[in-house]
Amino acid sequence: MIPRQVAILSFEGPDRYALIGGLATRVTQLARALGASGHDVQLFFVGDPNAAPVEQTDPGVTLRRWSQWISKQHPRNAYDGEPGKIHDWEVSLPAWIVDDLVVPAHARGERVLVICEEWQTANVAIAIDRTARERGVRGALTLMWNANNTYGFEKIHWPTLTRAAAVSAVSKYMKFELAQWGVHALVIPNGIDEALLDGADPEQTKAIREAFAGKPTCVKVGRFDPDKNWLQAIDALAEVRAAGIDARLIVRGGREPYGDVVFARARERQLAVSRLEYEGSDWREFAQRLAAIETPVVHVRAFLEEATLYALYAGADVVLANSGKEPFGLVGLEVMAAGGIVVCGATGEEYAEPFVNAIVCDTSDGRELSTYLQALFGDAKLAEQLRANGAETAARYTWGHVLESLGRKIAYVDAIAK
Repeated sequence: MIPRQVAILSFEGPDRYALIGGLATRVTQLARALGASGHDVQLFFVGDPNAAPVEQTDPGVTLRRWSQWISKQHPRNAYDGEPGKIHDWEVSLPAWIVDDLVVPAHARGERVLVICEEWQTANVAIAIDRTARERGVRGALTLMWNANNTYGFEKIHWPTLTRAAAVSAVSKYMKFELAQWGVHALVIPNGIDEALLDGADPEQTKAIREAFAGKPTCVKVGRFDPDKNWLQAIDALAEVRAAGIDARLIVRGGREPYGDVVFARARERQLAVSRLEYEGSDWREFAQRLAAIETPVVHVRAFLEEATLYALYAGADVVLANSGKEPFGLVGLEVMAAGGIVVCGATGEEYAEPFVNAIVCDTSDGRELSTYLQALFGDAKLAEQLRANGAETAARYTWGHVLESLGRKIAYVDAIAK
C-alpha cells in the first residue's frame, strides 16, 4: 500500500527551467497521479529561480523549488551549476524531509514514502536514511531510489546506497544495467496520463498535417546525444529520398553541442536544413511557418506546448524514437497514445512489438531504418494497424496501472525492512 504522504526528489520537474527530458515528464505525471488518488505529494525539484518557492498546483500536489539561490546564478536550466546544487541538496534536504515529514508521520503512527530519482540524489537518500535513524523514526520511512538512466552510476557508492534504500528501475533493461554494478532492483515502469488516451487535439493535428503538404514526414524529438541515434535518422532520410520518395524530417533537439555533428551529417548527405524559430508558443504560427519551409530537414528552435507536440506526433507519418540506448522509451508510449506511429530502438522499450504496434530497429544502420520507412510509406494498411495497436498498448501503461504495481512493490519493501 502506498503511504498517504509521498515526497519525490528530482532535479527535473514541471517548470520550463527544469523540463529537460523524460525524467521531468515522469515525476510530474507520477506526482499528479498520486495526488489524484488522494495522496499528499511533495515534489522537490530544481525549479525556476524566479517562481514561488512553494506552490500548490494539481490536487494533492505541492511543488517545492529547491536551490533557487543557486539557480539565480545559473539561469540556463536545472543542470546548470549542477555540482553546487547537488551539494546543497545533500546538506539541506535530508533534515527537512525527516523533520518536517517523517517525524510528524511517526507521531501519527503513519509512514512516508520518499522516492529519490537519479544519481544526483543518491547521497541525499543515504543522508535521509542516516538522519531518520538518528531521530529514531526510520520505521516510519519507506525509502526508494530509482534509476531512469545509467548517467552518473560511476559516482554512486552502491553498497551504502543499497543499505539505505530499496533500488528500483524503470525497465528490465535498466535492471540488467544495475546488475552490472552488483545491484538488485525492482522494476516499476513509467506510465502516461490517462487523458492522453483521448488522442491529440484534432484541430491542431489537422493544421500540422496540412503543413506537411502531402510529403511523407518523419519527426524526431530529443536531446542531441549520440545515444539517440541521430545519425541513423539522417542517413535513413537520405536513403529514402535517394529511392525517389520526397520525405522530410522535422527535428526538435536541445542546445547540446552534438547538434552540430547531426547537421554536419545532413549537409554531408546533401540534405538542406532550415531553421524554424519564433518567440512564444502559438501552434497556429508553428503550423504556418512549417508550411512555408520546403527543405528536407527542418530544425525547430521554438518551445512547443505539450498539446502541439502530441499533434505533431499524430500528424506525422512516423516519429523516430530510434535510440540505441533507451532506458524506458516514454516518448514511444506518448506517440502511441497521441495516435501516431513510432520507431523504437531495441533496449528498454519492452512494450514495442515489431510491426505490430511499432517499428523496431535492432541496429544503428540508416539502411535498416530506411528499409522499414519505405515499407511503411508504401503500405497504408500497415500504418493503420500500427496506429490502432499502438493506442491499445498505451492504454495498458497509464499511471493508474503503474500505481497498482508500485503499491505491491512497496508492500514487499516494507516487509523485508521489518
